[in-house]
This record gives sequence, structure tokens and C-alpha cells, in this order.
Amino acid sequence: MTDAQETAADSSLRTTGGAPPDDVEPAPIPLLEPRDGIPPVIADDASLAEVIAAFAAGSGPVAVDAERASGYRYGQRAYLVQLRREGSGTALIDPVGCPDLSGLGEAISGVEWVLHAATQDLPCLREIGMVPTQLFDTELAGRLAGFPRVGLGAMVESVLGFVLEKGHSAVDWSTRPLPEPWLRYAALDVELLVDLRDALEKELDRQGKLEWARQEFDAIAQAEPAPPRKDPWRRTSGMHKVRRRRQMAVVRELWETRDRVAQRRDVSPGKVLGDAAIVEAALALPANVHALAALNGFGHRMGRRQLEQWQAAVDRAKTLPDSQLPQPGQPVTGPPPPRAWADKDPAAAARLSAARAAVSALAEQLTMPQENLITPDTVRRVCWEPPSPDPESVAAALAGYGARPWQVEQVTPVLVAALSATS
Repeated sequence: MTDAQETAADSSLRTTGGAPPDDVEPAPIPLLEPRDGIPPVIADDASLAEVIAAFAAGSGPVAVDAERASGYRYGQRAYLVQLRREGSGTALIDPVGCPDLSGLGEAISGVEWVLHAATQDLPCLREIGMVPTQLFDTELAGRLAGFPRVGLGAMVESVLGFVLEKGHSAVDWSTRPLPEPWLRYAALDVELLVDLRDALEKELDRQGKLEWARQEFDAIAQAEPAPPRKDPWRRTSGMHKVRRRRQMAVVRELWETRDRVAQRRDVSPGKVLGDAAIVEAALALPANVHALAALNGFGHRMGRRQLEQWQAAVDRAKTLPDSQLPQPGQPVTGPPPPRAWADKDPAAAARLSAARAAVSALAEQLTMPQENLITPDTVRRVCWEPPSPDPESVAAALAGYGARPWQVEQVTPVLVAALSATS
């Protein structure tokens, strides 16, 4: 970090949330420029080998980012990987041309990776062989430190005093060749990530939260990949309107047909058929292609062959025996929705109300979001099947639900008080 950046970071961290005096004209915030220009995109094995050697020889943490084509392509694969390291410079790698980056992952194994919102990028990085052993998440660090806005642009501006270019985060990163403005945007995403990490580490240490952050980062790095979601069709937007099992079967058939088509064409499922159209067809149960074509989402632009494909899915659902129709709702694990607690168990509802208020007050005192202090699901589980209202029992319950040691230490006293007051 340059002297100017160090000064900007220290000043910003001291005055976060403040404002300059009325008679002082705020200095313009400079637009960030790539220090080394825009590097060429690496798309062949020979060039990748050079990058691997360069990053193995670098020093300090490695800034890592990935760009996906959400909303354009099927799945969440990476279409560009950006890295920067002291002594190595910036690298932009095309995972289409270089689909196996395990060699790069091994070269920087054991080195701290710096990511922003790590849980968003880790799944697609894992697919191409890049798995960190230790990391620093600048977005999560910002949350724990109490910053009101934790997007990368907002954090770089408030902490380091630079403005990042905007406007390319939601583009189709599967486009080839990638336009130069997009590559510039991508390179800047890792330009100051390590500088931001260093400034946030200082701030977390100043607040006495650095060990808390390290526990959170370790939990992310060690987490197992999420298992495939059961019955993903149930998450269709507007599903709450679908009440009857036969209609649910239509949603399932249309969703699964759409998913197969989207996967085959490598496009986002929403570009094949919208959720609203699926729900519309489920509610209407159209008798034929003509009736289907009259529904919203199946308009005049859809060809006869496509309409027949969707009508065939509807017909399959309509002819299923009752024994094969989906059951309403999913098997519930854990406590019921909180809105039902007052009727099912008024005492549990009282515990939850007291616990939520106590956790909210503690989160405000610690200047961090409640969900980062302790997950709402953990609070619900503790209140639905409460342990004995003593520190040892509550601490054991929190740890059993996956709370980190720092969370157990902070939350146990307030939950003990809340459970004791309502027991």
C-alpha cells in the first residue's frame, strides 16, 4: 500500500460514518487505475504454466476473484478467474481454455487467499481445482467491523479512498472475446483486495474482533460443499399459489423439463421458460396446446414444437396416479415457522421473543448484523427445544448447532438470561 493509500485508509477507518465540516470542500475521490495495465487473458497451457510459476514465486496473500454468467448460462461455473499477488502481478485466466486450475491451486496452497464474499466464489473455484486452505473474506470482515455498506466498491471507497469502476458485474462473462472494459473491471476487482484486507485486519484488531473473524474464515475454508438441494422445483417463484397436489405435479414436470432443456442448451433456465409461466400453467391445467398458448408466458413468440413440449409435461402430470403426486410441503426438520409458534407452543414463542430481543441488543452493542453474531436458525432451535437455562447447557447447545467459539462466548449469557426469564 502506498503512503497515500495508507493515509486514506487510516483516515477513513477513524471517521467511518462521519462527515466533513460544512465549510470544508470534500476532496474528490480518485478513480482507481490498474497499476500494471490490463494483462492478457491466459487461455492455453503454456501461458498458464508461466502464471503458476509466477504466483508460486510471489509473496504474501493472494487476491482471488471469479466471474460467472448467472442469468445467461446454465449452472454457476466460472468464466474468468482473477488473481493478484505481490511480486506476481495480476493474472486473468479463462477457465474455458484452461478448465483445470488444480496446478495453480497447488502452487498457492498454504497461502492465505483474499476474497470478497468468499462463499459466492468458492463453489465455482472448487469445480476447476482451486480450494483454499486459509482465507480472508473482506466482505465478512466488513460486516463484523460494523460497516453499513459491504459491497466491494463501497468498501474500497470508504476504507482506501478509491472509486472502483461500476457497470459490468452482471454482464455475460461467457462472451468471447471479452471486451477490454470488462477485463479492466475484472482486473480492478483484485487490484486493492490485499490492501483492503490489511486495513480491515487493523480495524478488526482495534475493535477486539480479529480472532472472531479468523474463526469465521476458518469455518468457511473448512466447510464441506453443500449437498444438492432436495426437490429444487419447490423453490419456483410463486409456488405459494399452488395448493393442490395435481398442480404441484405440473410444476415439477415443467420445472424438470425446463432444466433438461436449459442444461442441453447451456442457457439460464429462466431464458427457457419463466417461473411465472410454470405457475400459470399449473393453476390453469390447460387441456391442449391451444389453451396453453393463451396463458401468460406461452405467447405468440413460442413455436408449435415448444408448446407441444410444455403441453406434454402438463399431460404427464395430469395422468399420474395419486400415489405419485408430490406431497404438500417438504419434510420439516427442526422447529416450525415462527409465525406458528404462538398457537403450537406459547411458551416457546415467549422464549423466542425474549431471545431475539436480547440478541438484537447485543448485536447493536457489538456493531454487527444479528445474523453474523448468531444465525436466526440457531436461536430458533435453542428456543424450540431449550436446554437447561445455565451457561454450560446453553453453550453446549450452541456449539452443537455449529456456533463458533466466539459466538458461544458472546451469546451464551444473553440466551441464559432470556431462557431463565421465560422458564
